[in-house]
Amino acid sequence: MTTDTTTKTPEPAAVPAPGPAPEKKRVVRGHRRLLTRRDRFTLALMAGVPTVLHVILVWVTALASILLAFTTWDGIGFDSIKWVGLDNFTQLFTDNPQFWPAVQHNVVWFVVLILIPTPFGLFLAVQLDKKIRFTRVYQTAFFLPVVISMACIGFVWQLVYNPDTGLINSIIGANEPGHYIDWIGDPHLNLWAVLIAASWRHTGYMMILYLAGLKSVDPSLREASALDGAGEWQTFRNVIFPTLRPTNTVVLVVTIIEALRAFDLVFVFNKGAQGTELLSILVTNNIIGESSRIGYGSAIAVVLLVISLAVIIPYLIATFRKERRA
Repeated sequence: MTTDTTTKTPEPAAVPAPGPAPEKKRVVRGHRRLLTRRDRFTLALMAGVPTVLHVILVWVTALASILLAFTTWDGIGFDSIKWVGLDNFTQLFTDNPQFWPAVQHNVVWFVVLILIPTPFGLFLAVQLDKKIRFTRVYQTAFFLPVVISMACIGFVWQLVYNPDTGLINSIIGANEPGHYIDWIGDPHLNLWAVLIAASWRHTGYMMILYLAGLKSVDPSLREASALDGAGEWQTFRNVIFPTLRPTNTVVLVVTIIEALRAFDLVFVFNKGAQGTELLSILVTNNIIGESSRIGYGSAIAVVLLVISLAVIIPYLIATFRKERRA
């Protein structure tokens, strides 16, 4: 009896027919939103409202003033606007007896601010930078007039200049009948009286600007100058003051702007009459005065704008060039 010892060979597994490779699952990773819809709405509201107000109150009004400068308009209805070309500017430069005195007073305003309160503010900043005792108290006292409204400063100085009960006349004995000194009504004195009040405020402004500039000076420069045997004045003149050049540029621009936009202090004193005429006062008197000449007042405003841009644009160009080099 024979035994079948043959072993059955397993059949090979079926090989799948070649075909396209199976696609890999693509994992899509989405960006996580950091701001919710409410956050975006709040951000748009906080950025959009100030932007709209800035465009309406600054750019639109500036462009409207430029256009109205070439027209005549009494402010009653848009139908009364008439195009007159350069007539407003011609009349302003040739026939207005207050225009050139106002320009002169603005120039005097700038010269006084740059020659008196600016150096005095630098002097105060240098003294306070020496870390003396109660320096914070002194800084607050000198800077306090800057945070006070110019109208309030005008009212305070009106009391000081009062011919009868004012502080100055009481000290010098000029408060008796027949010996009064009218600091506000006298056209030979009132401009200088207003400038004293403006300088009182401007000194604190300059002090803070220069104090910030002095804080940025490298202390090693002072130490090197002391090691070389230089005195305090020599160190300031040859080392400290040259490093304050950016601050001096800011001070110059700020002073020019302050001189051009001077208005509220003079208006509180005597409304810009009898020797205190300024360009800003002329703009106000022609636009909202009794005889509303909006086109003529806009022409004065355009002149003031051109003078301001002549100062601001070179400053911005120099600043941008410096940033590009850096």
